[in-house]
Amino acid sequence: MIIVDGCKSDKEISNFANLEEVLTTLMDDEKMDDRVVTDVFVNNESFSEIYPHQAEDVSCDTITSVEVRSVPAAELAVDMSAEMGKVARMMGSGARNVARLFREASDTDALELFQDLLDVTRDFMGMLGVLRERYLGGADEEFTRKAEKLAELLSEMSDVLENEDWILLADLLEYEFLPLCGEWQEVSGHLHEQMVKRVAQ
Repeated sequence: MIIVDGCKSDKEISNFANLEEVLTTLMDDEKMDDRVVTDVFVNNESFSEIYPHQAEDVSCDTITSVEVRSVPAAELAVDMSAEMGKVARMMGSGARNVARLFREASDTDALELFQDLLDVTRDFMGMLGVLRERYLGGADEEFTRKAEKLAELLSEMSDVLENEDWILLADLLEYEFLPLCGEWQEVSGHLHEQMVKRVAQ
C-alpha cells in the first residue's frame, strides 16, 4: 500500500523493483509540484537515507507499505524564514565564544569553532539569498549593501587568519562581526514578515 499525504495511491508497490523507483515516481506526479517531502515511512517506520541512493538498495520484496508526507514549498519556506533570526543570534553567540577562546590562547579550539562559524554564516547568507530570490523577487539595495559589508569582513578575517593574528581576529569578531549579527537578526525578522504577507496573498 502506498499513501501520499493521507490518501491511498492507485500505484502498487509490487510494480516497482526498489524504494527509489517508488519515491521517484511519486515525486514525478504533478500533485507534488511545489511540495517538499518532510517524512517517508517504510513498513510504518521512519526512513531516511544514511548514504546517497540507499533507497535503491531497499527491495520492494521487503516492503508492505510506503507513506510519504509533504508540505507546500511556500509554507516550508515561511517556516524556515522564521528560524533565520535564531541562526543570526547563534552566529553572534558563536563569535563571542571564538573571540574568548582566542584571547585565552586556546587556538586549536578557537580555530575549530571559527571554521564552524564561517560554515554557518555562508549557509545563512545562501539561504537568505535563495528565499529572497524565490519568494520576494530578489535582493533590495539595503540587503545587498549589508551582504557586501559582511562579505568584506569575512574576507578581512580570512587574511588575518592567514597571518595567525589571533588577537586581531578576536577583535574583528567581537567589535565588527557581532554587531553585524544583530543587524542580520533584524533583516531576518523583516524577511519573515514579508514572506508571511507574500504567501498569504
